[in-house]
Amino acid sequence: MRLMASRRVDASEPRLSEAAQSYLLTLRSMAGGSTKPTTTALARRMEVSTQAAAEMVGRLTTEGLVRVGRDRALELTAGGRRAADAIFRRHSLLEWLLTRVIGLGWAESDEEAARLQGSISPRVEERLAEMLGNPPTCPHGNPIDAEAARTRPRGVPLSEAEAGTEITIFRITEEAEEDIELLSYLERHQLVPGTLARVTEVSHGRDSISLDGPTGTSTMGLRPAALIRVLPGRADPSLFHVLPETRRPD
Repeated sequence: MRLMASRRVDASEPRLSEAAQSYLLTLRSMAGGSTKPTTTALARRMEVSTQAAAEMVGRLTTEGLVRVGRDRALELTAGGRRAADAIFRRHSLLEWLLTRVIGLGWAESDEEAARLQGSISPRVEERLAEMLGNPPTCPHGNPIDAEAARTRPRGVPLSEAEAGTEITIFRITEEAEEDIELLSYLERHQLVPGTLARVTEVSHGRDSISLDGPTGTSTMGLRPAALIRVLPGRADPSLFHVLPETRRPD
């Protein structure tokens, strides 16, 4: 998810610059991913120089939000995770509002949510969460906070699915969300969380996987498919948040 830093934080959160918040959010999305979250990898994801990333990591470490392991891997501290979760939650709630109530597309809603997330007060945030039915994830299926992350299945990479099997799209990971073309492709083909599809072909030679879904056949590379988590067969519908009936658009 191409999350921009918010311009306002809750009084209970550390007061961070927009740049610092962006780094925390990026480290949050890298946690548990396939790429080791080193300073070099962080700089690549942030599209900044390694020196700039190292300077920010130093500041965040001093503030007790990030720790550097012996293997040079970066990790959010408990306080850093709380701060990143708070920003991510506001962004996610706004995405639900913009996509499911107002009717914007995924890519457009991401940009608009980034503009708005720093403007809402804690009171408005909680009323928004209540109106939306307190979603445990963002619209792409990513856990909205640490508690949701602990209680939800991890899913398996779509790239590991076998031809001929049925799968349910479970989660479009935050790393996948950074690829706007992929995000738009998935939305256009209705390959969204909760969608049942059949894997029709897996070709390592052509580096591709094909699915039979709601709009017919769709094909993507195995690398982007590795960033999409699925569940085998028809998944439990309760895993996928549904807005209260009175809050859906006509």
